[in-house]
Amino acid sequence: MKPLVAKIKPASGFSNLVHFGLVLLLPLVIFLLARVQQANFVQLALSLVLLSKWRMLAVRPRFWPAILRANAVDIMVGISIVIFMAHSMSLTMQFTFAVLYGVWLLFVKPRTGMVATASQAMIAQLFGLMALFLAWSAGPLYGLILVTGVICYVAARHYFDSFDEPYGKMLSYLWAYFGAAMVWLLGHWLLFYFGNIAQPTVLLSTIGYVLATLYYFDHNDKLSATTRKQLIFIMMAVVIIIVAFSDWGDKTL
Repeated sequence: MKPLVAKIKPASGFSNLVHFGLVLLLPLVIFLLARVQQANFVQLALSLVLLSKWRMLAVRPRFWPAILRANAVDIMVGISIVIFMAHSMSLTMQFTFAVLYGVWLLFVKPRTGMVATASQAMIAQLFGLMALFLAWSAGPLYGLILVTGVICYVAARHYFDSFDEPYGKMLSYLWAYFGAAMVWLLGHWLLFYFGNIAQPTVLLSTIGYVLATLYYFDHNDKLSATTRKQLIFIMMAVVIIIVAFSDWGDKTL
């Protein structure tokens, strides 16, 4: 008697199509809310972003801190997209932000691996800092310092988790302290480029990305003396140019 063998039909792709549609529903709804210009658009959109992470609470409470940390960059990008849309009246720009959010949800966030996780951390830090100074530049300095520290910590922790770095927590705290200290210093005379990109965002992104690249090369035994000197030179050159050619006016500490 022949054994019964279950025949598995090849996947039709319908389930993937449904998944794509459900994922894209979030940026689409946020875009429509932005176009309707509801008075409470920001509150509704932020609520949708947070509600989309309801599965974080579907586990035992003792796992919530770890789950929250793993999803923090995704939440940060979602909140940033909402802020970008809220501060843009252009249909083209709002649609562009919705498309970027869809690309993040479909192609960037689900990816794993060292390079993908590092890219997620870098994007989250850039978007988070841009959104912070765009929405709250007139807020109290201590608030900017605190939120900057949180953004830098979350991004650094996500980055080092991809390398299984034993000192990742300590290094993340150091980067958070550095980011907070820079905002404490530069927040007394907050400068903007192109109208909406704050100076601390440019400096922290430049320094952070170069340091992250140095760490990546060193971790994979690809960091030569020449590469290290070139990256450090580029970082220092960008920092010097930004500081030297900024219009400081008569602002002092």
